[in-house]
Amino acid sequence: MKDIICTAINNRKLIEFMYERHRRIVEPHLVGQKASGNDVLSAWQVGGYTESGAYERWRNYLLEKMETVRVLDESFATPRRGYNPNDTTMVQIYCRL
Repeated sequence: MKDIICTAINNRKLIEFMYERHRRIVEPHLVGQKASGNDVLSAWQVGGYTESGAYERWRNYLLEKMETVRVLDESFATPRRGYNPNDTTMVQIYCRL
């Protein structure tokens, strides 16, 4: 799954996946490992389910909870405001914009 997401990041493609039984659509920006040992995707959500109803915001997703990850045809041009390619909460970064 990590390879699929990193390919999407390298090609600036949106991804769609199921997370806690809900569909999400995001602009993936960074995949890394937190100090907790969890692999995490940092992404800007643009569609799908949110409890708050606020789509356009930064979210972190545990890779172990992501299911049926699919790269979409739709692209995004630039990193979103607030993107930090050197996220200090990550102890290791696997791929990033």
